[in-house]
Amino acid sequence: MAGEAMARGAGAGQGRERLLEELSTVSRRYMASYALFNQAVADHLGLHPTDLQCLNLLTLEGGPVTTGRVAELTGLTTGSATRLVDRLERAGYVVRERDAADRRRVLVATVPERIAEFGRVWERLGGGWSTLFDDLDESQLGLIVDHMRRTTAFSAAQVARLRAGEV
Repeated sequence: MAGEAMARGAGAGQGRERLLEELSTVSRRYMASYALFNQAVADHLGLHPTDLQCLNLLTLEGGPVTTGRVAELTGLTTGSATRLVDRLERAGYVVRERDAADRRRVLVATVPERIAEFGRVWERLGGGWSTLFDDLDESQLGLIVDHMRRTTAFSAAQVARLRAGEV
């Protein structure tokens, strides 16, 4: 009896190991497909892929932000973030405006009409995205949400390590 339990345990470990290997492969394909998708969308909009993701992050901020915040969101230096904002401004997606509370501060604000255009492109491309999850229950959806949050935090930590020259 104890031998059977140990054999099942060993088999479960091999199953887990196999699944982790598969997860590694699937994750690499997922990240590559998303990077290629991001590049295609950026090309379509006439943007750099980093600029597209910055624009995406700016729409999640809920209002104008400083260029320093753009640097935080993207992991870029303040100089690179300034150049990124310059490109988004030239493309008409953002404007710089004085902070009403502190006239010395300049904020980066998205242009609603351009963001609506961005949203329409996104909707045409990803309109059926939520149907990918129609067959999942709440606990499965929760697992995916948790995985994505943990992966986002992990990725941010790895970006910081890379930028600090720790790798």
